[in-house]
Amino acid sequence: MSNNRIVTSPSERVQALSDSFKDVLSLGQRYVDLLDQLAQTKDAKNLLSATNKLAKMDLANAFIDFPPHYKAADYYLIFMDRLLKMHGDTAVNVAENELNHEFEATVAAIGSEAVFKFEVDSRGEAAFTEQSQHEPLFYLSLEDKLMQFNNRALVNYFIVYALKQHTDLELRDAVKPLIDFAKYLQKDLDFTIDLGILATSNDRRFMLDKPELPLTVIDRLFVATADEDYMLMNLPRNNGAELLLDQGTKLDIAFDPDDYSQEWAFLVKDSDEQISFFDVLLHYDLVREWYLANRSALAVRTDHMEIVDEEPPAMTEVVEDESSDEPSSAEPSEDPAPNEEE
Repeated sequence: MSNNRIVTSPSERVQALSDSFKDVLSLGQRYVDLLDQLAQTKDAKNLLSATNKLAKMDLANAFIDFPPHYKAADYYLIFMDRLLKMHGDTAVNVAENELNHEFEATVAAIGSEAVFKFEVDSRGEAAFTEQSQHEPLFYLSLEDKLMQFNNRALVNYFIVYALKQHTDLELRDAVKPLIDFAKYLQKDLDFTIDLGILATSNDRRFMLDKPELPLTVIDRLFVATADEDYMLMNLPRNNGAELLLDQGTKLDIAFDPDDYSQEWAFLVKDSDEQISFFDVLLHYDLVREWYLANRSALAVRTDHMEIVDEEPPAMTEVVEDESSDEPSSAEPSEDPAPNEEE
């Protein structure tokens, strides 16, 4: 019987209470079983299933108050922690805040001052968000099996903010477990992931948010390299420029002359395909200063995957956004989704 039906007689009230207890006992048992599965399973698929069910479970009851329990954001963070630990990755530490009983994450490479939590929206999409600057570093949908980094937030937090407190090597180590988490999602659970500017494939093009680029912006880079050991050269087909960095690394700012749209993009090339555009911004002062000074023209678009709420079969749609940078994976999947700026 529905616990929401209005009952008036004593017998109906007693029966309603009895039914409510039965419902609660059944729900409580399911809840306990899922908590056990979340805490104990060694199988990634079972871990995902338990997290999804717990995040969507409604423990509200008209007659019975459940004891304090965790929220969807907590289950997401526990899921991340357990998946990392399944691979022996201990760089991220997840613990319960004793004051508010919410789970928080810290990353060993940058200490305990930087605190991260998931913030979950009404559709179940979670943003892994640094709490002091409120930058959503990546988006995660367990139900739709999507994971995407936010380019704008990566630059805002690590390149603009955190680099003032930490070395480039510390920040490189801080980002690594986040990249590894994405790869585990893809390998173990068939997630579609987008590493965004963390991608390292040589053929990955980091499209600019604005399709046209004033040539004066490239001229400023020529001027900046005048007193440096790096060489900037025009590309053979006059479609951009190539900056020769150390150890054989090259950074191109160019458009495809064979593409009628001629949209500008960054490309990073190195022999081992281990260097991302994020790495270039992190390690090379010359590029970082030029990029940030001209960010309105050079901001990298975020091709982000967005979940479409429609009656027909659920599907993933790429949507263009002008202000939120999101993921794209270099190693894993590189299919771009929609747009945003970094």
